[in-house]
Amino acid sequence: MPPPSDIVKVAIEWPGANAQLIEIDQKKPLIAIIREVCDGWSLPNPEHYTLRYADGTQLYITEKTRNEIKNGTILRLAISPNRAARQLLERIQSSCLDSRLDALKELAKLSADATFATEFINMEGIFILMLLVESGTNFGEMLAFTLTAFLELMDHGIISWDMISTAFIKQIASYVNQTTVDASILQRSLAILESMVLNSQSLYKKVAEQITVGQLIAHLQVSNQEIQTYAIALINALFLKAPEDRRQEMSNVLAQKQLRSIILNHIIRGNRAIKTEMAHQLYVLQVLTFNLLEERMMTKMDPQDQSQRDIIFELRKIAFDAEYDPNSSSSLEKRKAMYARDYKMLGFMNHVNPAMDFTQTPPGMLALDNMLYLAKLHQDMYIRIVLENSSREDKHECPFGRSSIELTKMMCEILQVGELPNEGCNEYHPMFFTHDRAFEEFFCVCIQLLNKTWKEMRATSEDFNKVMQVVREQITRSLSTKPNSLDQFKNKVRCMSYSEILRLRQSERMSQDDFQSPPIIELREKIQPEVVELIKQQRLNRLCEGTSFRKVSNRRRQDKFWYCRLSLNHKVLHYGDLDENPQGEVAFESLQEKLPVADIKAVVTGKDCPHMREKSALKQNKEVQELAFSILHDPDEALNFIAPNKYEYCIWTDGLNALLGKEMTSELTKNDLDTLLSMELKLRLLDLENIQIPEAPPPIPKEPSSYDFVYHYG
Repeated sequence: MPPPSDIVKVAIEWPGANAQLIEIDQKKPLIAIIREVCDGWSLPNPEHYTLRYADGTQLYITEKTRNEIKNGTILRLAISPNRAARQLLERIQSSCLDSRLDALKELAKLSADATFATEFINMEGIFILMLLVESGTNFGEMLAFTLTAFLELMDHGIISWDMISTAFIKQIASYVNQTTVDASILQRSLAILESMVLNSQSLYKKVAEQITVGQLIAHLQVSNQEIQTYAIALINALFLKAPEDRRQEMSNVLAQKQLRSIILNHIIRGNRAIKTEMAHQLYVLQVLTFNLLEERMMTKMDPQDQSQRDIIFELRKIAFDAEYDPNSSSSLEKRKAMYARDYKMLGFMNHVNPAMDFTQTPPGMLALDNMLYLAKLHQDMYIRIVLENSSREDKHECPFGRSSIELTKMMCEILQVGELPNEGCNEYHPMFFTHDRAFEEFFCVCIQLLNKTWKEMRATSEDFNKVMQVVREQITRSLSTKPNSLDQFKNKVRCMSYSEILRLRQSERMSQDDFQSPPIIELREKIQPEVVELIKQQRLNRLCEGTSFRKVSNRRRQDKFWYCRLSLNHKVLHYGDLDENPQGEVAFESLQEKLPVADIKAVVTGKDCPHMREKSALKQNKEVQELAFSILHDPDEALNFIAPNKYEYCIWTDGLNALLGKEMTSELTKNDLDTLLSMELKLRLLDLENIQIPEAPPPIPKEPSSYDFVYHYG
């Protein structure tokens, strides 16, 4: 008699017949179970049938996936994937349009299943779909289902994208280049082209030849945010895969087509809230745009190059033009001495040959570009900064040249210039879409901030690094508020004075500075268990509400979701697939799968997760690894998660550890614990405000010499 864990009780349906309630022995071959089910309904040829889930994505059950069947699951007897693929292949080539439409609709649904996809592709089905598209005879719904099925099939990675024909690419590109086309067809066409570009360098070249950038930008002006998202995703893919020598050229074309202003007016300042995927694509575009600066950032200045030295001379000329007399007959030595004096006033480290200051990479020539931009386009500001500092005492002057070089380097670090976009990151800044020269304008605001902070700190040359640390904090704190324009950012940093930074630092240090005396430490230890229990209950309550997780595969963008939530009695995890991202809680009844908490063996995170050890694009993605966790459960299986963000990752790993009776170790728990303990301590110490708490308890007085003062009753 097998143990109960090997027996699963399920219901199996068949159209026109009463459902069978059976017990599946997981040690028994699947074909034997199917034979018994077929015998129950007197169906011949059991080898022509298989089992599928009746609800959700209705995936086929195989020997590999059978262990995922849970008690109470409703299954359906269906024709085998091989027969289904063969029948659909015949029907999609039918001359009857209604039959072909029904077949394509069914194919679009079944193509999400890897077992079916393998069978269909092995029968050359993918090439039949390509021929249907190339023929140009399919329209409307029929074409939409054809493209959906094609994309789903290719998504499994069973067959290489390189086998796609040029005729197919041209046909798909024609749908994108048309001014009027059905939204569902356009959406799928954009998604297919994006996948082509991302998965094959040779296809990138073919797609780049066929796509009209102007038409892609036109798709950004529609009201459908899904189409806008797919259009930006394709622009990003073309940008990402373009050879380095062509990226700047592509950027210039996009600038001529007013890409930035169209995104600003139709998306960022549009009437609709920006969804997560759109935010990610805007972030990717922002990173790729700033990465165009990498070449200048990593280019050293050649001290012998006269054209480069002329730029430095122009900086000197703009700042000290009134003092410069080109007809002067002064000797070479006098001119050299004058230049050295001026370069010193400009704040260069090397007064004789300031070109040597730009040999460090980063920031390389990018710093000089920023300085020249400031001097030419904001000349009054540039002259004021230089002359203001040159009029101070030597030890109190803020060196403009050195400051500009270090500031440019800092900006590159903050904006991660030269780094590839992180999967799952949505941190775009609207203000960088408000100006064609956003990086240079950002520099102009920040150099004013640096000069202002230098004065507020009454800094000397020895304080240079200290000032730069304060400026970095001012910039990052201001950026974190997501200002909508450069003017808003300017106002933010203006308010973020040195005294404000000191106040914020003091406030953040208060819990460490004020609560270090032994009595306070003892009180803290006493109330800590209550606070930990409060955090634990909050985590478990969040698990009961549940979270929507994305299904991640090799494609950059994923539109499939699944939901997981903890039962109210904290004994079972309910989960299941969803057709779309839910707006609120998902009812327990809608989640078909269950995992008893008692079956959980362990919770693992990061690269220890089974889905992170697999050979896929995810393995190399540090950002995804940091959000990955898995529940290991009986019998030696895993439920794999990739959290939508760091907050949800901390909530779930904390909650699962709490369920298992383990310590909650996330950064969120540490922060919450510090915050709540600090608040509780302050509340309890309100009556002792401005009273010095002694380091040690007061001494116990000596016993009295007699107890005659005691009153004796009776």
